[in-house]
Amino acid sequence: MTSSTTRGGWRFWLVTVAAVAGMLVTASLGRWQLGRAAQKEALQAAIDARERMPALDGASLPAADGSSAGSEALVHRAIALRGRWVAGQTVFLDNRQMHGRPGFFVLTPLRLEPGPGVVLVQRGWVPRDFQDRSRLPRIETPEGPVAVTGRIALPPSRLYEFTGADGAQGYSRIRQNLDLNAFRAETGLALAPLTVLQTGEPSEGLLRDWPVVGTGVEKHYGYAFQWFGLCGLIALLYVWFQLVRRPLRPRRQPAP
Repeated sequence: MTSSTTRGGWRFWLVTVAAVAGMLVTASLGRWQLGRAAQKEALQAAIDARERMPALDGASLPAADGSSAGSEALVHRAIALRGRWVAGQTVFLDNRQMHGRPGFFVLTPLRLEPGPGVVLVQRGWVPRDFQDRSRLPRIETPEGPVAVTGRIALPPSRLYEFTGADGAQGYSRIRQNLDLNAFRAETGLALAPLTVLQTGEPSEGLLRDWPVVGTGVEKHYGYAFQWFGLCGLIALLYVWFQLVRRPLRPRRQPAP
C-alpha cells in the first residue's frame, strides 16, 4: 500500500467523521427548535384561553401588601374597572413606539371603587414634540368616576438606559423606565403588583393600537427549517464528493 493510498484513506474517514458529526449536531438543533416551538404553541394556547375567559373586576387583582404568588396566572385576562384617576402621578414613558412612530406610553394610577386598592393603568400612546423634548403632550384625564376596560398585564418592558438614570428621573414625569416597587414607595400608593393595559377606541388624546400578544412560534419553525436544511446540505455534499465524485477521479499512475 502506497503512502498516497494511506493518506487518501485517512482523509476519507476524517471527512466521514466530520460529516456525520455535523449532521448529528444540526439535526439535534433542529429538533430542539421544534421542541421550543411546541412549548411556545402551548403557551400561546394558554394565552388565547385566558383572553376568552369572562372579564374580572378590581377585586380580582392581588393586593399590594399581599402575596403575589400565582398572580402571573391573571396576565392577559380581560378586566373591567371603576375608579378615579390619580392624575397627579401620571408618568410618560419615553422612546415607546406605536405604528413605528416614537412617543410616550402614558401611565396613570387608578384608585379603585369600591375598595382601597390602586392599579397602574397603561392608558395608551401619544406622539412627542421633537422641537421641545421636555414638553408634555396634552391628554384628557377626567376628574370624576371612570370605567376602564382592558387586560391585565405585567409592568412595561424596560429599555436600555445609562446607569443611575433611575435616580435622576425619580421625580420626573418623563422617564425611560418605571420600576413598580420604586414607584409604589415614591408615591405612597398601594399599587397592585400587576398593571392594566387599557383597550378600546382612541380617546382622551391617546391611541390604543397595542400589538397582538404573540409568543413568536414562527421564529422557531424558521430556525428548525434552517438547521434541517443545513443537515441535508452536509449530507448532499458528502455523498457527492465522497461517494459519487471520488471514485470517478482518475487514479494517479505510480512513477516508473
